[in-house]
Amino acid sequence: MQFSVNLNLMTNTLLRNATIVNEGQQQEGDLYIKSGRIESIGKNITIPEGTNEFDLQGDYLLPGMIDDQVHFREPGMEHKGTIATESRAAVAGGITSYMEMPNCNPLTINMPTLQNKHERAARGSHANYAFYLGATNHNLEDIKSIDSSLTCGVKIFMGASTGDMLVDDRDTLEAIFASTPLLIATHCEDTPTILKNEAIWKERYGDNIPFSEHPNIRSEEACYLSSSLAVDLAKRHGSRLHILHLTTEKEMSHFSSGDAGKKRITAEACVHHLFFNGSQYDEKGAAIKCNPAIKKVSDQLALRAAVNSNLIDVIATDHAPHTRAEKSRPYNTAPAGLPLVQHALLMLMDMVSEDVFTIEKMVEKTAHTPALLFDVKERGYIREGYWADLVVMSKHLPTVVDDSEIYSKCGWSPFSGHTFTSRVLQTFVNGRLKYDRGSFPDSTPGNALEFARS
Repeated sequence: MQFSVNLNLMTNTLLRNATIVNEGQQQEGDLYIKSGRIESIGKNITIPEGTNEFDLQGDYLLPGMIDDQVHFREPGMEHKGTIATESRAAVAGGITSYMEMPNCNPLTINMPTLQNKHERAARGSHANYAFYLGATNHNLEDIKSIDSSLTCGVKIFMGASTGDMLVDDRDTLEAIFASTPLLIATHCEDTPTILKNEAIWKERYGDNIPFSEHPNIRSEEACYLSSSLAVDLAKRHGSRLHILHLTTEKEMSHFSSGDAGKKRITAEACVHHLFFNGSQYDEKGAAIKCNPAIKKVSDQLALRAAVNSNLIDVIATDHAPHTRAEKSRPYNTAPAGLPLVQHALLMLMDMVSEDVFTIEKMVEKTAHTPALLFDVKERGYIREGYWADLVVMSKHLPTVVDDSEIYSKCGWSPFSGHTFTSRVLQTFVNGRLKYDRGSFPDSTPGNALEFARS
């Protein structure tokens, strides 16, 4: 890649000779960024003297990923990660906007805690940001009265969670689904089923449960029972439901294909459930322990097929870092969650290279549809007038994962030593070059996502 840079004019940039992937098509051309937005798209664009100029030499130019599910651990668990460290890793991976979960300390379950997160992100987030309002058995009035401009949606843990975030009171669930106009995002696993399974495997193995039993404990039945309840509630109340991190073939029966913008019930898959399967527990162990669990090969293949048939609408990460020491514990005490934001698009590009998905489908599920479902204003597409949230990906250069180049605070990755077929070269957030082949030339904080809601 040939380039010239004027760091004083980071929001005025011309990207020449790009392969632009957007809205189901690829086209060769140039893109001009002015004052943080996409000013023009075409060929042989003329620009004012002194504008930054990059010759992409045919490399891919994609809309940045909008990750609708991350855990950045701040406040309360900063030893695992912070908004600054994890958003830095995100932009290194081509993620330009994220939606962060409420299970931190204190929980994000009311207006003051939501405002506090916004204040923290405004000071230190490398990417654009939004935050979920968490549901509990006791905060229905907070959900009803929340300023909807401050949140991307309501998150309900309909399965085991930390602290007060398990919502298992049926009357509370009915009231939330009946009353909020916001998108309801759910984690669906049935707690009684999980506890029953844990007791069975504890009796069998004691404190030495193999990690390969994780998908039997966090089982298909546990997922299906809970997601069935969520779908039933949404249908009866006409709610806008988005079920997160689906893991089973059986659950695909809940969903319909077609235009995501016309659906009231939508589905998300996460990159690790598409990339890994249960045969890898013996090798990876705690490194791929997550909730819901990575399951059988047949489930992995069904999820991939559901992405292509549009039963699944969004691909996200569920990025959830833990320290090496925490992940080194035995099964019973090793926490669930993986650091994924830095390598999510690379994982998907590996699947593109294997003809699992087209790159156009990848862009649809990581950028276009998240923007559509969450009503994100002027992002998620490469369109004139939209914010210039963009990622440049090499067509030819691989990425060898080295722990010395892991930007998440935890400092490890389940991909250590793996070679990805592609490489993130540059990431632009609001027109600013935030990541440039291993460097971070601009520390300007990202913006709060705005929502185009009626």
